[in-house]
Amino acid sequence: MKKTTVFALGALMSLTLNTAHADSIQRVDPPGSNFPISQVVKVPASAQLIFVSGTLPDVADAKAPKGTIAAYGNTETQTLSVLNKLRGILQAQGLDLGDIVQLRVFLVGDPDKGNTLDFAGLQAAYTRFFATAEQPNKPTRTALQVVALPLPGALVEIEAIAAKTP
Repeated sequence: MKKTTVFALGALMSLTLNTAHADSIQRVDPPGSNFPISQVVKVPASAQLIFVSGTLPDVADAKAPKGTIAAYGNTETQTLSVLNKLRGILQAQGLDLGDIVQLRVFLVGDPDKGNTLDFAGLQAAYTRFFATAEQPNKPTRTALQVVALPLPGALVEIEAIAAKTP
């Protein structure tokens, strides 16, 4: 535990501050829930923030017609693709998925599911990367259904904010 003493008005008054976790990222789970996200992530002012633009999936089946869902796969397949791409982007910056503090997920309704978002498919892929024994960190996350994405056939786009502490 690091303690810092601040002197004010000469030596007449001193204040001791506990700064044991001042430079660490703190994650707070939702009360009474084991859902694999954090309700709150506290990032210290000393952290470097890295913002990653919306990332779309790669083609999963080159034999499928270009610009179709079949070419990119279902929501789970596309989420796996996007999270692997995010991992590569972050690793190029000296970080990894465990450094993500916030995810914003945009999902197009899957025609095979009555044009509703496939939350189960998102979760199936997401839980391979977050809240695992190998990588226990959980970002905050918002998932939204959108009408379309800029890549024909894409069902998933994810943007991220990561933090690197000194």
